Amino acid sequence: MASKRVLLLGGHGKVSLLLTPLLVARSWHVTSVIRDPTQTDDMLSTVKGDSSNVDVLVSSLEDVKSKADAQQVIEKVKPDCVVWSAGAGGKGAPSRTQAIDRDACIYFIQAAADTASISKFLLVSYPGSRRTKAPWWTEEEWVGTQEVNNGVLKPYYPAKLASDECLTAVASRRKDMHAIVLRPGYLTDDEAIGKVSLGKTKARGRVPRGDVAAVAAELLASEARGWLDLLQGEEDVADAVRRVIKEKVDCVEGEDVESMVQQYA
Repeated sequence: MASKRVLLLGGHGKVSLLLTPLLVARSWHVTSVIRDPTQTDDMLSTVKGDSSNVDVLVSSLEDVKSKADAQQVIEKVKPDCVVWSAGAGGKGAPSRTQAIDRDACIYFIQAAADTASISKFLLVSYPGSRRTKAPWWTEEEWVGTQEVNNGVLKPYYPAKLASDECLTAVASRRKDMHAIVLRPGYLTDDEAIGKVSLGKTKARGRVPRGDVAAVAAELLASEARGWLDLLQGEEDVADAVRRVIKEKVDCVEGEDVESMVQQYA
């Protein structure tokens, strides 16, 4: 596959640090956005040997207050693909979560949609980011999901939901931009095993961050689009990605996409 330029937002996150060398191994160029210059060495150390295909851009996502702010970053990097793997991480007041996980993310989505050269936008989310029970879930799974969303993940849940819906909506306008919402379950630092459950999974489960990174890299190199839930499982990563594309799996099923379009597109 031809070399791509990737804008990686949230470059110092654990998934991003694992994803970067996988993209570089494909001879892609990665610009990793980090908020603190002291994170640079951590970022560059993920790439063994030649780091010429990695740039570090120090820029705080908290300072992104408009689509124009996001557009400035995009114009500087000139990416083909954008990956959002950033977030407040539960640190700070709820307003910080809204400012990063919702507002800044949406500004980047909108700016990317207005940039014709961007062909893919991958957003890392989580399976519970939805308004209605997934048709393949049990009632018990849905009740448990609602309890978590309205408990420990409040205010994270509405912020992520808004971003997921915005990306889905703008993709309806930009048919040529592949919008991927990768929705892993509980993230662990366990060793990646290369075996996953991708697509219509159970509501809750665990998955190593290394496997999330492997799936993200495979999705970016594919023609995938839509919402894809992810847990640890039994299927090889490449096989899982080929399957969801062939079967046109999209976990947005059951959600009101038309309402998303009306609100965001």
